Amino acid sequence: MSADLRFLIVDDFSTMRRIVRGLLKEIGYTNAEEAEDGVDALAQLRASKFDFVVSDINMPNMTGFELLKAIKEDPSLKHLPVLMVTAEARKEDIVLAAQSGASGYIVKPFTKATLEEKVMKIIQKMQGA
Repeated sequence: MSADLRFLIVDDFSTMRRIVRGLLKEIGYTNAEEAEDGVDALAQLRASKFDFVVSDINMPNMTGFELLKAIKEDPSLKHLPVLMVTAEARKEDIVLAAQSGASGYIVKPFTKATLEEKVMKIIQKMQGA
């Protein structure tokens, strides 16, 4: 079941999107789309079905936190797990991510193992394991 999950990777830096996409592929998740900011991501999420969002925090137009808030306020999207990615491991960001409903949080640069561990934990929670 899990290999069929459809991911949306949100980051204003195309290289970072490519890295995340490549890591997901190595883990076994080949179904991924990309968005360059929260505005683009929200439009894609509302237009099509996704199962999982991996979002950067610091982006122009709409930050990862604003995107997270919009997802959690939308009845048709609020079930989506959102894994936040950031370059800064600031305690207040981690707390805000958790309070805002993020499913997890990773700090750049991260390894395949870190991404895999976080994604697996979140999927297990989703499946009620």
